[in-house]
Amino acid sequence: MAILFFACITLLFLDFTGSAHLWLGRMAMIQFLPAALALNFGIVALLAALTLVFGRVYCSVICPLGVFQDLVSWISSQRKKKKFRFSYSPALSWLRYGMLGVFVIALVAGIGSVAALLAPYSSYGRIASNLFAPIYRWGNNLLAYWAERADSYAFYETDVWLKSLPTFLIALATFILLIILAWRNGRTYCNTICPVGTVLGFLSKFALFRITIDTEKCNACGLCSRRCKAACIDGKEHKVDYSRCVACMDCIGTCAHHAISYRYAYGRKASPNPETSQATPTAEGNPRRSFLTATTLLAATALLKAQEKKVDGGLATIEDKKIPKRQTPILPPGARSARHFAQHCTGCQLCVSACPNGVLRPSTDLSKLMQPEMSYERGYCRPECARCAEVCPTDAIRLTDLAEKSATQVGHAVWIKENCIVLTDDVKCGNCARHCPTGAIQMVASDPDDEHSRQIPVVNAERCIGCGACENLCPARPFSAIYVEGHEVQRTI
Repeated sequence: MAILFFACITLLFLDFTGSAHLWLGRMAMIQFLPAALALNFGIVALLAALTLVFGRVYCSVICPLGVFQDLVSWISSQRKKKKFRFSYSPALSWLRYGMLGVFVIALVAGIGSVAALLAPYSSYGRIASNLFAPIYRWGNNLLAYWAERADSYAFYETDVWLKSLPTFLIALATFILLIILAWRNGRTYCNTICPVGTVLGFLSKFALFRITIDTEKCNACGLCSRRCKAACIDGKEHKVDYSRCVACMDCIGTCAHHAISYRYAYGRKASPNPETSQATPTAEGNPRRSFLTATTLLAATALLKAQEKKVDGGLATIEDKKIPKRQTPILPPGARSARHFAQHCTGCQLCVSACPNGVLRPSTDLSKLMQPEMSYERGYCRPECARCAEVCPTDAIRLTDLAEKSATQVGHAVWIKENCIVLTDDVKCGNCARHCPTGAIQMVASDPDDEHSRQIPVVNAERCIGCGACENLCPARPFSAIYVEGHEVQRTI
């Protein structure tokens, strides 16, 4: 189940066709923090109930960052040929609750960049989007290359480009840190830094089903402690720290004396205190399979692709566009306002990965670091696309339908006279007006006294929705002669 969840969630960040989100989009929405920020009380209550019944199975099965650490830990054990390489360590409660306090304060204060650094789902999303996705797309492009030479078009090439250097570096640093911690000590990140793990750890203290130790059968050999990747079993004292136990069941298969079992902890034969518990012998068979049967009752190195130079008729190289300096960043349609977006977005990069037009990219502004914003050098926000709202698990981007998107004003176009080729090169253009989907741009004579003079654009800011078609399709280089300035608060026109 853990591998299934991990593979499906990873595919959400790798897929560039949009088909995976039709089938697997719900897996992002059942992550704890996105569900909480979306005020999805049903999912939050379900995850809380799951923890109160079975312990922290969310961390070992549903959370992709937790499963990723388990994979790294397992690879480390195979390479070192040491299954029993861990040891019990006391809980660092001051650090766990301190990080949780910082996380909550950052959320309340709207400092999304700090919250995004600590959130487990967001951290894994950045790793998948910035490190795994480029490799996946390069593999797709390689298949497309060979398929084309075999006269097959089963694959098509897609661009691979660096969307944000700071976000890439943060994803790379997080990736390296997690590998080091998991390689050496298993679940250290989950039980010292992760705020979701701390919250669920508090609930798991009262779980109905727990790992229990039969003191009459236990000979205090300590193998369970050395097998526990959460470092939560004190085999010498017959104690289990349930706030850190992720119910991985590794300890059950390790104990040769059947002194450890996973069962109901409040019956007549069970005691909340592991020292006095009278555990029944472990059932024959695979303990993980028995556990899964019970749970079913509850429902970089980013690879940069060197882009081939575009040429005009094969004669002149077309210079790439540069990002204009905007006074106000452009938020995706449906973000409502900068304040609302900052409080709900976790910077997971799912919308950035899913955007088919190359419009979304992580912000480099420290106050909104890693949260998506729009820019139109590679494309524009097409009226028929609402992919970002469809995949957003926190409702930071929310649209009811395409009609609402087409009527949502995220910004307005601004004309820069000094860049317009009509005046600089004395040529006829009108590209911006021709492609404006709302008719907000009209071409008028540059000289009011001469109706035959070159026509220049005039923007009706009340009709402009800020889609960026004019900015993207403007032939001026390196800066467009018309660009979009964002709005702090979006409105319907």
